[in-house]
Parts: sequence; structure tokens; C-alpha cells
Amino acid sequence: MTAEEIAARFETARPRLRAIATRLLGSEADAEDAVQETWLRLAGVDATSIENFDAWCTTVVSRVSLDMLRSPRKTREQSWQVEPWRDEPVDIGLDPAELVSQSDRVNVALLVVLDTLSPLERIAFVLHDVFGQPFDEVAQVLERSPAAARQLASRARRRLREASVPERADRRRGRALVQAWLVAAQSGDFDALLGLLHDDATLRADYGASHQVLHGAGEIAAQAVLSARLAAHSTPVLIDGRPGVAAVLHGRVVSLMRFRFDEADRITALEVLADPLRLADVEIV
Repeated sequence: MTAEEIAARFETARPRLRAIATRLLGSEADAEDAVQETWLRLAGVDATSIENFDAWCTTVVSRVSLDMLRSPRKTREQSWQVEPWRDEPVDIGLDPAELVSQSDRVNVALLVVLDTLSPLERIAFVLHDVFGQPFDEVAQVLERSPAAARQLASRARRRLREASVPERADRRRGRALVQAWLVAAQSGDFDALLGLLHDDATLRADYGASHQVLHGAGEIAAQAVLSARLAAHSTPVLIDGRPGVAAVLHGRVVSLMRFRFDEADRITALEVLADPLRLADVEIV
């Protein structure tokens, strides 16, 4: 193959490689990085020696994704993928593979559940159950035997089914807590805000040019009271599959806030993104 033919074949394969990497990594930005790394590795080998071009690309992008899953998770945790929080629950009666292969909205909602899997389980499940790769090929990616790959996928499937029920319950509970926060913030009810916060809660805000960290329920509640106008223009959303709110002014998202709760339904942490540059392309459809 000539260099032009190799480039053309890779461009044909790119959408599928991007889809695989996105499902594996849960981040479109990370997926683009994985696909680009695959292209760079292709440029460094003799492409004429590759017997099955598509399989080679799938193996490489999967191994790159596996390395990224094993690396520190700073990039994926700060991806801030936003989706509307619709009232209808995810249908947990569907097969996990069907859920993961559906729309981006459903996929984002299940990121938290997918993150309960180990990197090897996630690779085995997504490649086989979602993209239909034979276990022989999955085994090559994982550098395991086909039997081990089959076992990893089976374990992942079981863990996803077990996790989906509490995940739906957590989302319903989280929706009620987020709504209570908005009502209290909009009315400036300091005592109600204190009641929602854990005593040792923290708030971390990224404004782009500056950062802010608040410690303790009192400081956070006081800040929320001062932000009543912003709360009045906020709506519940899911951010990386977690409960959150988006403030929208004049049709533009001006801030995002995501919540962490403990088992007693107290807010333990709030993360705020109000960097205009990072929010420029965020839309709530």
C-alpha cells in the first residue's frame, strides 16, 4: 500500500476506532487522543506487513485505551460531560451491552457504573459485548487467553447488572437532593442549606483565571446564599453521570456544579466549573 492508501484506509476506520475508544474511556477528548496515538503508531510500522488492517487498528486503539484507563484519572475525571436530566429512568431491564451501545445520553448516565469495572473487564466487555469482537481478538488485546477474556467479559456483565439497580436508586435520590439545594439557594435559606451539607463538606471552584476552595458547611452555605440569583437560573443536569446543576444566563451556560453525597444524604463535596473558555461549547439540549 502507498502512503496515500494507508491514510485513506485509516480515515475509513477512524469513526469506528473513535467509537470504540469513546466507549472504553468515557471521554470524547480522550478518545481522540487514543485514535491519534494509533495513527502515530501506524506511521511507525511497515503497513504492508499488516495482514488484517482493521484488526490491527482495533487492537492498537484498545491497548492505548487500556494504558489510559490504567493511568492517573485526572483527565477523565475533569471532562465535565453534561447531559439533560430527564425524568424518565434508564431501563435497567435492558442488557448492559444494549445500554452502553445506545445514545450518548444513556452512555454518559452509565459512566459511573462502567467505572466500577477494572480496566481489563471494561475492555473485554466493550470489545466483545458492544462491538462484537471475537474472544480470540479480545484476548490478543488483553494479552490473555481466550478463556480468560471470556471470563473477564462475563464478570463485567454480571457486575454491571448488579450495579444498575442501586445506580438508578442513587440517581432518583440525587435528583431530590439537588432540587432541595436549588430551592434553598434560590430562597436564601441558610438553615436549609446547612441541613443539606455535611459539617466537613468542601467546595472547589475553577474560574479559569482563579480558583476557590471553601471548607465547612457554614462557608459553603453562606456562599450559596450570595449566589441566589445564579441558582434561580439553574437546572438539574447529569455531569459525568453524577448529579449536578447548570446555570444558564441569556442562553449560555455560565457555571456547572456537581455534587457528592454520603450514605446519609448529606452533601460532602461540590465542584464548580465557571471557566468561560471551558464552558464555551457546553450546551444543554
